[in-house]
Amino acid sequence: MDFTAILLEMLSIKHLPQFNFSTHTSYIAISLLCTMSTAVLAESENYLRQEPIFPIPLKINVDKGKAELGEKLFIETRLSKNDQIACISCHQLTSGGDDNLPIGISISGEQHIINTPSIFNAQYNFRQNWDGAAKTLQDQINMAMTSTHEFDNNWDNAVTAISSDQELSNDFNAIYKDGVTKENIINSLVEFEKTLITPNSKFDQHLRSEDDILNDDEIKGYKIFKELGCISCHQGINIGGNLYQKFGVFYNYIAERGDIKKPDYGRINITDRLVDAYVFKVPSLRNIAVTAPYLHDGSAETIEEAISIMGKTQLGRSLSTDEVLYIKAFLNTLTGEYKNIPLDAES
Repeated sequence: MDFTAILLEMLSIKHLPQFNFSTHTSYIAISLLCTMSTAVLAESENYLRQEPIFPIPLKINVDKGKAELGEKLFIETRLSKNDQIACISCHQLTSGGDDNLPIGISISGEQHIINTPSIFNAQYNFRQNWDGAAKTLQDQINMAMTSTHEFDNNWDNAVTAISSDQELSNDFNAIYKDGVTKENIINSLVEFEKTLITPNSKFDQHLRSEDDILNDDEIKGYKIFKELGCISCHQGINIGGNLYQKFGVFYNYIAERGDIKKPDYGRINITDRLVDAYVFKVPSLRNIAVTAPYLHDGSAETIEEAISIMGKTQLGRSLSTDEVLYIKAFLNTLTGEYKNIPLDAES
C-alpha cells in the first residue's frame, strides 16, 4: 500500500517547496500514523470527516482524587524557592494556558529566556518545551523544579514544605501509601495536567460532522492552510506538537531579527548536533487566537504577523493579505473550551 500517496491525497498539498520530498513525506506519514493511533484510542465516538486533524475527546479518564490533589499543587507557591511562583503563575487557565508575555516571567531577577508554551493539551505533545528537552510531562515538572527561571528549588525542600501543611499531607496519605514524596507530587500534578484539555472548538465540531458550523471564510482558510502545505507540520490531535522542524527553512528570520541568544539555536542546545541548529518542536495551533504573542521569542505580536512570518520562513512565500486573513479565520476556529467555557468568552 502506498502510504505516501494516500497521505498526500488527504493533505491536499498543491504547493510544496523543493526539497527532499521522499524523506519529508515519509517523516510526516510516520508522524500522522502515530497521531492517528493516539486519536483512535482517545476518541471513542465516530466522526465522519476524514481529515489529518482530529478532534480532542469530549471526555477523558483520570484518577479524580489524584487530579484534585494536583490542582491544589498547581497553584501552590511553596513548591518554589521564594514561595512566590506556582505553575499557574506562568500557565493561566482563564485564558490560553500561558502568560501572554513575549518572554515568560522568571523567579530570578533576570528575564526568562523563552516564550511560555501553553499548558493546555500538553499531554498530546510528543515532547515538552520548545527544544523538546523534556520527553514527558513528568520530565517537564522535574526540570521546572530546578530551573533558575522557574521554581529554582530542590525536591527535598519542596517535599518538606508540602509535608508541613497538614491538609495537603492528609490528602497525600489518603491517596498514596508513602505520602508526600517527589514521585507522588509529580504524579498528582501530571494527573491534573491530563484534565487540561480544550475540546469542542468550532473546528472540532466541524470534524465531528456537525453541519453548518464553519462559515465560508473559515472553510476557505482551512483549504488554503492545506494547499500551502501548513498542514504538513500542523496536523494530528494537537494540530502540531508531534514533530520537530527547522525554523527558517527558506528564510533566516532569526538572523534578520539579530541579537541571537542561546535559546534561538533550538535543539542543538540539547543534542550538540549541527543538524539540530534552529530546530524546534512544532507548536500546537490549538487556542492560538488567545495565546499571543507568538514564536519562541514572542516577537510576533499579532496572529497576522505570525502567519506572514511562517509563510516566508517555512514555505518560501510572501502571503497575500487575503491569504493571511483567510488562514486567520480558520485558526480562530481552533479555540476550545475549558470546563465547558470557551477560552475566548468574554470574562
